[in-house]
Amino acid sequence: MTAGKNGLTYADAGVDIDAGNELVERIKPAAKRTRRPGTMSGLGGFGALFDLKAAGYSDPVLVAATDGVGTKLRIAIDTGNVDTIGIDLVAMCVNDLVCQGAEPLFFLDYFATGKLDVDQAARIIEGIAEGCAQSGCALIGGETAEMPGMYHSGDFDLAGFAVGAMERGRDLPAGVEDGDVLLGLASNGVHSNGYSFVRKVVEMSGLGWDAKAPFGAGTLGDELLAPTRLYVTQALAAVRSGGVHALAHITGGGLTENLPRVLPEGLGAEIDLSSWELPPVFRWLAETAGMAEPELLKTFNSGIGMIVVVAPERAADLRLLLESEGETVHELGRVVPGQGVRYRGRLL
Repeated sequence: MTAGKNGLTYADAGVDIDAGNELVERIKPAAKRTRRPGTMSGLGGFGALFDLKAAGYSDPVLVAATDGVGTKLRIAIDTGNVDTIGIDLVAMCVNDLVCQGAEPLFFLDYFATGKLDVDQAARIIEGIAEGCAQSGCALIGGETAEMPGMYHSGDFDLAGFAVGAMERGRDLPAGVEDGDVLLGLASNGVHSNGYSFVRKVVEMSGLGWDAKAPFGAGTLGDELLAPTRLYVTQALAAVRSGGVHALAHITGGGLTENLPRVLPEGLGAEIDLSSWELPPVFRWLAETAGMAEPELLKTFNSGIGMIVVVAPERAADLRLLLESEGETVHELGRVVPGQGVRYRGRLL
C-alpha cells in the first residue's frame, strides 16, 4: 500500500470507529453476566452461536420475537435517564415469547444513533443485559450503528430480537375451554406502549419531566420510565406445573385487543373490572385527558400486564404458585362463549 496524504477520514464524516470498539470492550462484562447453558460465543464476531442441545432440548421448536420501545425513548432521552430503557426492550420481546410457551434463550440488540456517546450507549446496553439476566436469556450479540444526519443530537433508537425454544407439541395457546379462569398479573405502570398518548397528556398538563408526579413519589419523568415488568420465570414456572392453557401479554391494544388473540373461535372473555384497583398513573392519565373507560381499556394495560388462562381445577394452586414467585394476582373472570371481551363493573 502506498503511503499518501490523508484527506477526509471516516471520523471527519461523523463515524468514530474507535468509539465503537471502546463500547464493545466496555459492555463485554455485562454480556458475560448473562451467559447460560447453550451460550457458545462472546461479543465481537460476525455472528453469534448457540447450542440447543447444551440448553437441554431434544426436539426443539424455535420461537422468535422482535420489538422496540416506542416513544418512551423520547422521555429517556429528554430526561437523560437511560439506565432502564434496555429492560423495556428485553421485556417487550421475551414477554411475547413466553406467551407461545417458549423459554427465551438468547437476545440481540440494535442501537442506532447520530453520534455515538460511549457512556450513554453503555448504560443502555447494561440495562439490556440486566433484562436478559432477569429473564434467563443470554445477550449474545448486537449491532451499534452510528449514522450522522439520521438522528438529532443525543437521539437514538433501539430494537431487540429474542429467540426461544420449546419441546415440540408444547406450544401455547392449547386447550382453552369455556369456564377457564383468567388470572391477571399486575403491571407496575404504563410499561412500554401508549407513550405518544402519554406525552400528549403531559403536554396538556403543563408539567415538566422534573416536576413531582401527581400519582407517585418521584418525578414525573422517573415514574413514567418505570421499566416493563418481566414475567418470564414466573410464567414458565406456572406452565411447567400444568394447567396453563394460554398467556396473553397486555401491550398496545390493552385487555380489549390482546386477550382475544389467545382465545379460539367461538370463545370470548368476561372480565370483572372491580376485581382490581386501577393504578394511580392510569387514573391521572384518564382524568387529565378526559378519557372514557373503553378507550382506556384498549390503549393501556390498566394495571394488568399479563393474563394467564388456566383450567378451573388448577386456578387456586396456580395462583399460590404465582404469588410465591412474587406476583400480585387478580382473578379477573372467565372464558365464556361468544367473542371479544365483555366487561362488568367499573375501573373509573
